Amino acid sequence: MQVQQSADLRVMEVVVRSPGTALDDIVLECPDLTWNQVFIAIDRLSREGSLKLTLKGRGLYTVHLSNKSLQEAQRQTLG
Repeated sequence: MQVQQSADLRVMEVVVRSPGTALDDIVLECPDLTWNQVFIAIDRLSREGSLKLTLKGRGLYTVHLSNKSLQEAQRQTLG
């Protein structure tokens, strides 16, 4: 469970720092995680509504914060 949370946190940090980054670039930004760990974290975070994936081409997806996550981040910044 702790490994999952760590992977989720690392993925979120990359997406916050570089919105719209490609899935493969997230893998490169997290060298301590396997491709599978990154993919599972993105899958889990998108299913819970924290991230959204956008198809940009054949097999190319970009990852963004969801509107829900953007609103939470804004509240934390303003709060």
